[in-house]
Amino acid sequence: MKRLTHVSKQIKRSYTRAGQYLHAMITAPTGGQGQALLFGLGVVLIASGVYVDAIAQGTRAAPGSNLGTYNDTRVAEAVNRVFGYLEGSLGALIMVAAGLGTIISAAFGQYRAALALLVVAIGAFILRSLVTTFFNDRRIG
Repeated sequence: MKRLTHVSKQIKRSYTRAGQYLHAMITAPTGGQGQALLFGLGVVLIASGVYVDAIAQGTRAAPGSNLGTYNDTRVAEAVNRVFGYLEGSLGALIMVAAGLGTIISAAFGQYRAALALLVVAIGAFILRSLVTTFFNDRRIG
């Protein structure tokens, strides 16, 4: 009987210690506890994301199933409009504004800002050739 009471007191003591430890960890975590908690949260998020991605990458949809195919016509149309604006009057406006900003920044001695604005102005100027060189713009839109 003494042994049983001793074991029950040990269980009660360890349960109380675990509760106190968890309460202290939740209310005022130490640096190591916070890092361990964030690490565990990151592992859970990555594992759940991989699982969802594996479900999304199923095989081809059989007739009558709920899986569909991706239709990117709206995305292609939006990209086509943005490139059209950037290659047209908006691109010219950005180029002129960045060029004027370059001149003003250099006049006031802000050479880093002047260099950054110069890169923006040149990038807006050569955007059309960059788009045709690096992207398949014939298929867009």
